[in-house]
Amino acid sequence: MNPIVRNILAIIAGLVIGSAVNMFFISLNGPVIALPEGADVSTMEGLKESMALFEPKHFIFPFLAHAIGTLVGAYLAGLIAATHKMKIALGIGVAFLIGGIINVINLPAPAWFSALDLIVAYIPMGWLGGKLAYKK
Repeated sequence: MNPIVRNILAIIAGLVIGSAVNMFFISLNGPVIALPEGADVSTMEGLKESMALFEPKHFIFPFLAHAIGTLVGAYLAGLIAATHKMKIALGIGVAFLIGGIINVINLPAPAWFSALDLIVAYIPMGWLGGKLAYKK
């Protein structure tokens, strides 16, 4: 297969699978850690209004979703890529970081969570995914 085509497929696969992993962990949040009384997370507006009710424990699964989704996406992209494996893995981290920045702008999460999420969940996980892919 042409290396350029393979690299493009690696990026697409990393974004799609990383997003699926992210959504899987987000879907676990409510069943594992009960939402606060009166919280409505079925719509973006409801989520924005409910954020004030959230305790630190309610941010565990969103952080795991962002970090593990990025890690898996970057790892998969690094495995599939024909060339520039680390650059592609880090590119997945940057793509998810952009999504994280959009979330920080749109959702009134606590500053500690926004900082932790943006600093730890994306670029470091993209780098780690690339490193793990290199070992294979």
